[in-house]
Amino acid sequence: MKKLIVLFSIAMVCAYSSFAQNDVDAMRYSQLSFGGTARFAGMAGSMGALGGDMSTISFNPAGIAVFRKTELSISPYLYIPHSSSTFNNTSSGDSKLNVNLGNIGLVGAVHLKEDKNGGWRYINFGIGYNTLANFNTRLNITGVNKTSSMLDAFTQQASGQNPSQLDAFSTNLAYQTYLINPLSITDTTHYNHVLMPGYGEQQKKSLDSKGSLGEMYLSLGGNYNDKLFIGGTLGLVHASYSEESKYEEVNTNDSLPGFKSFTYYQTLASKGGMFFNGINFKLGVIVKPIDWLRVGLAVHTPTYISFKDEYSSVMQSDVGSASYQTDTVKGKFNYSITTPYRAIASLGFVIQKIGMLNVDYEYVDYSSASLNSHPNVFTDVNTGIRARYKAAGNLRVGAEVRLDPVAFRVGYALYGSPFKGGDNASASRSSYTFGVGYRREIFYIDAAYVFSKYTEKNYLYDAPLLDPTETTYKNSSFMITCGWRF
Repeated sequence: MKKLIVLFSIAMVCAYSSFAQNDVDAMRYSQLSFGGTARFAGMAGSMGALGGDMSTISFNPAGIAVFRKTELSISPYLYIPHSSSTFNNTSSGDSKLNVNLGNIGLVGAVHLKEDKNGGWRYINFGIGYNTLANFNTRLNITGVNKTSSMLDAFTQQASGQNPSQLDAFSTNLAYQTYLINPLSITDTTHYNHVLMPGYGEQQKKSLDSKGSLGEMYLSLGGNYNDKLFIGGTLGLVHASYSEESKYEEVNTNDSLPGFKSFTYYQTLASKGGMFFNGINFKLGVIVKPIDWLRVGLAVHTPTYISFKDEYSSVMQSDVGSASYQTDTVKGKFNYSITTPYRAIASLGFVIQKIGMLNVDYEYVDYSSASLNSHPNVFTDVNTGIRARYKAAGNLRVGAEVRLDPVAFRVGYALYGSPFKGGDNASASRSSYTFGVGYRREIFYIDAAYVFSKYTEKNYLYDAPLLDPTETTYKNSSFMITCGWRF
């Protein structure tokens, strides 16, 4: 071989630098969506002052105190994420299909003895599972770049280091596959690459991600005189995420002598315990001052989530008249993420038995998220989180019209951008929802459709070297809930 393979110990030292857990990880688990039941989704997750639905237990726990009968429900759903990207005036897109469980839960309603002076009327308990975010997506980006290459980023990152010091998961792979080389025998700490000085290669990136964020809830609530409803929820969180990415640069028209292509594969798996790897607590209250008005308030503690990451990389090159491939050892790293606290204020209106309207406003300070490890290596990352992100408000509005035994629902949700500035300063997220339900005394079935849309700008590699890629996500969810009352 032209060069020595980096020793295993060096690989472990360098692992953190290229697969560094960062602010993107913190944000992934801090931004929630509304999964759960079809009724909840059909009203855009806006039921904070109304309650009486399994999903409200994960948003305003006081909703459990509204139940007057024991209830069991299950909610499978179909999730279809679609992405369309534009890079250097070239458009591409991709999509996938995911079947998941939005909710399964049981609420037990215990009717207490009432007296003429009123008092506690119900003590209710609940146990179940709600999905809070879905990380499944598929991304495809392609375009011709006449001004730069990922190899430019590698040469900059490698500058000042001897070959034995290169990052085992990035620059060393490029070095081992003859993509970057020292300037000379005497200058081994500065590098050039095989494309210099010409560009014009076809750049491609594909990414397939999987995973979700959900919680098993244990909840308890009480109904005082049909005027005050209080509840608390202990959430045992299960979070997982994995991705496989493939980055390519290809000489498509033989305009780059001595270079045909290179491919850079990366895999990442973030996992926790078998059943749960996080915990939080929520407290909520609903007040009914008059028959047609409801006021709700809920507070969520930060969620603490622990992860065990495993990652690896592979580089393949076709340069000159030969092909090369270098693999890494599997890297491992343990750490934790603490998501922001959140507060939700709600206002609900009940129009006799004809219908209802609810408005939720959620406050989340994304800059308060943090990453931690032992020993702590995230000081700079957490400083970056505070510098890049800000507090934001999320608005959800939902309505239901009842034409017994059928009900129709619509909703809209607007999630404010968590970014202080930069390319994604206005990266808000919108969701439009529609639902229908059929309800009888002991059985009900609900269906909902959710369409969500948002646009983000990201870079294939170092931002100063190229223009951002603009990706628009249009995700669809179809949900069904079957429930029984006892």
